[in-house]
Amino acid sequence: MIRTAMVRNLVAVAAITLVSVSVSGCDYWPPALQTQIEQLQSELQSATMEKAQLQSQLTSMAKVKDDLQTQVNDLSRASQDKSTMIASLQNGLAAAQERLAKSAKVAAPKVGAVKSSIKVAPKKVTHKAPPKAPVKKKAPAKVTSKH
Repeated sequence: MIRTAMVRNLVAVAAITLVSVSVSGCDYWPPALQTQIEQLQSELQSATMEKAQLQSQLTSMAKVKDDLQTQVNDLSRASQDKSTMIASLQNGLAAAQERLAKSAKVAAPKVGAVKSSIKVAPKKVTHKAPPKAPVKKKAPAKVTSKH
């Protein structure tokens, strides 16, 4: 009986010690575990700094993307306007060429009657370069020396 009482007391003391340690927390960390914790904390800090840098780069790249997209939209609009202008100019040119062809057909009989009565020899056109102006030489600069 004494033995069972001692075992009960020993179990009670162990239980109280275990509860008190778990409630109060353990301030002792083995050195290897403490080193691992410090290493993980430094890695966490460096990862946090890298994340902040990447987020700042992301925001700057997003701004650049928006600026470039705006430029693309402006250039697309300008291109479309120029294409419309080119098409209208081509239509205007075609209409002017048609009017010119019609006016040439109307004027052709009148000019043909005049040309048949007058024969002109074609002129030979020669292009000569204009004469070169004489090149003026600069007078040498006077050198004065101070003694």
